Amino acid sequence: MKKYLTIIGCLLLFFLLTFLMVERLNLPILTEPGYLMETKSINTAVIGVTLLTLDVFLPVPSSLIMIANGALFGIAFGALLSLIGNLSAALIGFLIGRRGGTLLNQFISRSQRAQANRLLEKWGLLAIIVTRPIPLLAETIVIMAGTSEISWHRMALAALAGSLPASLLYAITGVTAASFNNSLLTFGLVLLIAGGFWLVGKTKLV
Repeated sequence: MKKYLTIIGCLLLFFLLTFLMVERLNLPILTEPGYLMETKSINTAVIGVTLLTLDVFLPVPSSLIMIANGALFGIAFGALLSLIGNLSAALIGFLIGRRGGTLLNQFISRSQRAQANRLLEKWGLLAIIVTRPIPLLAETIVIMAGTSEISWHRMALAALAGSLPASLLYAITGVTAASFNNSLLTFGLVLLIAGGFWLVGKTKLV
């Protein structure tokens, strides 16, 4: 398991360094993408979904984009757009893990892989649900889940369950024209809901 923990640590470090690099470069499209989402249009909807999808690779301010989706397109459609973007990011991350599984086998023994897979089978889906709203961890966990034997449809359902609260709450925040402080409150509520998923899952698995 030490090698798996090392890989997880390396992934977290990679995403953190990417975030710091983007902040350093101060690219408006990633640090302040609001100027791209000022009008209600098909192009804006596509841009919002695309940016959320790219969040698996780049430090996109997803909360701001989901708030903008709500403000421009309403609660239902705004949440749907955010949900599509978040789910797409999860699927791409899972695919990266699937493709990287062969490379992983060269560094990890069968017994270690079996042990890690048992843990991922037991906790992986719950981990996906809980970490979807959490930057860095969301991408890391879904990639690691892709290296396990978790099926695509189970992963997709877990990502859907984990992404729905954030998508809905941020859409509501956008519709009510929330301030910065309210968006922080929304993020707190999302984490609280994620914690609720964790408690329910732990109760069932123990």
